[in-house]
Amino acid sequence: MPAEASTSRPAASPLTARQEARRRRILHASAQLAGRGGFDAVQMREVAESSQVALGTLYRYFPSKVHLLVATMQDQLERMHGTLRRRPPAGDTPAERVAETLMRAFRALQREPHLADAMVRALTFADRSVSPEVDQVSRQTTAIILDAMGLDDPTPEQLSAVRVIEHTWHSALVTWLSGRASIAQVKMDIETVCRLIDLTTPRE
Repeated sequence: MPAEASTSRPAASPLTARQEARRRRILHASAQLAGRGGFDAVQMREVAESSQVALGTLYRYFPSKVHLLVATMQDQLERMHGTLRRRPPAGDTPAERVAETLMRAFRALQREPHLADAMVRALTFADRSVSPEVDQVSRQTTAIILDAMGLDDPTPEQLSAVRVIEHTWHSALVTWLSGRASIAQVKMDIETVCRLIDLTTPRE
């Protein structure tokens, strides 16, 4: 990627129903291939064949495999968000609800370790050209956490806490995938960092 590549792209026009259906087929194919064999199993030609689109069309939607897998992660998080809205966390406090939410998301990824590894590796490899897709992942994660907190208008301090929680969740996922952390350790780390929510809650 040239050094002068910008972190932003021209605003994309809204997709037509046909284009959106094509994009969904591509993301589904990406997730299926990654789920079977991880990062290396996602080859753009195979994704194109599986989703029944031309290879050139695939590259117009996603310029690289990293772009595609980061977008796949955003799509998976969006699906999780829908499930969480249908079955909200039951904790008594915002911190408990966020911890429960993130552990439920973690366990969903745990059931698909090859897919989780592929998406996390793509996030790790992402350079500035992938910033729009990475930002979408971050926004989706933030929305999941804020929903669990029951917040529509967080303070700057609360948003800072949310960012730290996101970083910890991502780091916990990386260490678990690499075999350097157990599920119990992940749970403890997430519950610990969620205490920041109590510390940043405005006092009456």
